[in-house]
Amino acid sequence: MGVKGFVEGGIASIIAGCSTHPLDLIKVRMQLQGESNAVVETLRPALVGAARVPGVPDVVARPPRIGPISLGVRIVQEEGVRALYTGVSATMLRQTLYSTTRMGLYDILKQKWTDPNTNTMPLTRKITAGLIAGGIGAAVGNPADVAMVRMQADGRLPLAQRRNYTSVIDAISRMAKQEGVKSLWTGSSLTVNRAMVVTASQLASYDQIKEAIIEKGVMKDGLGTHVTSSFAAGFIASVASNPIDVIKTRVMNMKVEPGQAPPYSGALDCAMKTVRAEGPMALYKGFIPTISRQGPFTVVLFVTLEQVRKLLKDF
Repeated sequence: MGVKGFVEGGIASIIAGCSTHPLDLIKVRMQLQGESNAVVETLRPALVGAARVPGVPDVVARPPRIGPISLGVRIVQEEGVRALYTGVSATMLRQTLYSTTRMGLYDILKQKWTDPNTNTMPLTRKITAGLIAGGIGAAVGNPADVAMVRMQADGRLPLAQRRNYTSVIDAISRMAKQEGVKSLWTGSSLTVNRAMVVTASQLASYDQIKEAIIEKGVMKDGLGTHVTSSFAAGFIASVASNPIDVIKTRVMNMKVEPGQAPPYSGALDCAMKTVRAEGPMALYKGFIPTISRQGPFTVVLFVTLEQVRKLLKDF
């Protein structure tokens, strides 16, 4: 019974991840907008310690920020349609490791903590199950997460600075060789925190909203209920996780030069530099593509999950 939950969650997660990958790539690119366009010493952390070029001002004019649709069009024009699926191999591995683990563990905890008499589970226990499952899943999937962020962000760099990973395996092996095995868990604390927030808000709210809709007779247990519950869960997860997601993306994507201090010493340092340079709302950069991706992702995830459960109910 326990293994079945992992299989069902894994299949649904991989399908959802691949189908919404272009939106995730646009989200990552938007979260990195403006990162290296500020004052060198205090607002341009990536250049701290670098030699200043005579005649070049410390303050660089920020290019205008563009929206998700314009950014998507620009990526297609400059890099081709295939660029929208850059890093999809990392997405598949991430969903295989991270989402399969979190969905399976949540299902096990849900079965264990559901009251056998009423067949219900209190919201607090759903949230606790989500926090536990999300944290463990994120720790398992962090190497694929780092690879995915780097592969998705590569196209925004000048040609000479691109990492040009050919696949998720190439990315992980090169990171381990060039930066050490520890680099595979760069930003792991952020990944774990984000995953705990996302899983708790996404899975717990889906179950809670679905149960409320059915109990109050608004709709029966069918496709309409699944879509409504999952989209609401996606919105809640987006609002809760976006600030952590922005910091996670920047920490994972930072380039550490040999012999130099890293651009960010940790999550708090990254958050402070980001807010100081770009304002508090910078933590909600990429929110439109986040909800644009999280909404469809959550809908595809749970609708697929419900269908997979029906197909595998006799196993």
